[in-house]
Amino acid sequence: MEKRRIQFIINPISGGKNKKGFARLAEKYLDNNLFEAEFRMTARVNHASELTKQAIEKNVDLVVAVGGDGTINEIAKELIGTTVPLAIVPEGSGNGLARYLGISSDVGQAIKKINAFNIITIDSGLVNERAFFNMAGMGFDALISNRFAENNTRGPVGYLKVVLEEISTYKALKYKLNIDGKQMEREAFMISIANSPQYGNNAYVAPQASAEDGLLDVCIIKQFPLIQFPVMIYHLFSRTANQSEYVEIIKGKRILIERPKSGPVHLDGEPIDLEEKLSIQVLPSSLKVVC
Repeated sequence: MEKRRIQFIINPISGGKNKKGFARLAEKYLDNNLFEAEFRMTARVNHASELTKQAIEKNVDLVVAVGGDGTINEIAKELIGTTVPLAIVPEGSGNGLARYLGISSDVGQAIKKINAFNIITIDSGLVNERAFFNMAGMGFDALISNRFAENNTRGPVGYLKVVLEEISTYKALKYKLNIDGKQMEREAFMISIANSPQYGNNAYVAPQASAEDGLLDVCIIKQFPLIQFPVMIYHLFSRTANQSEYVEIIKGKRILIERPKSGPVHLDGEPIDLEEKLSIQVLPSSLKVVC
């Protein structure tokens, strides 16, 4: 039987973890009777996208993202609508999509998923034609992603540090929303667009979201008193955000959002400046994933 050709694309700095010995470790667990693997390290922003395009041109059978949600985004956006599946070895700070898919952060366990080669199809999201797979967000959410990207500290502790520095001075903004034709206005601290339930690190903003239902969960978080911050954190980690009086979640396929001005939006944790008008949609069953 002809071996399946795998392209591993490794982000050497994701999650603050050293990946120098990754190829040797992966080959230890990979079934070499079934697969022939090539390993490439990324060297710059968008390099993972370039390597993925090259892998598609070489007719590989599988592309493996070794990194966090940002690395997955760079790779997966090139695989949308193709027959080439994505596999994940979670090596990021939060690993939101991998956690949703039940993929272990243990390299050996993640490689065993590849050996089994069980493939499902999941939805993708678009914000002004830019893809996301786990979560997109604006408002405080995007501000923190922007600051976090500038900060050399990674992981949940570094993230919390940035949150605490900014939360006391950030003010809610007024948004106009149209969700599947229903218009509304909301004053929101932040708005998260969830394709899967959590940001990462088991912080669930949309506990009932599914990347396989053809819908996105629009999570509107209202301004809350600072004294309620520990309660909001509790809701996130107990999967009860939808029960908070400060959280409203509406499912939809096509979402239009108008905010007061242009500014940062994060796509799978990676910040990008976008226009004040945002056109968001779900692409049902658009990405094949090994899980």
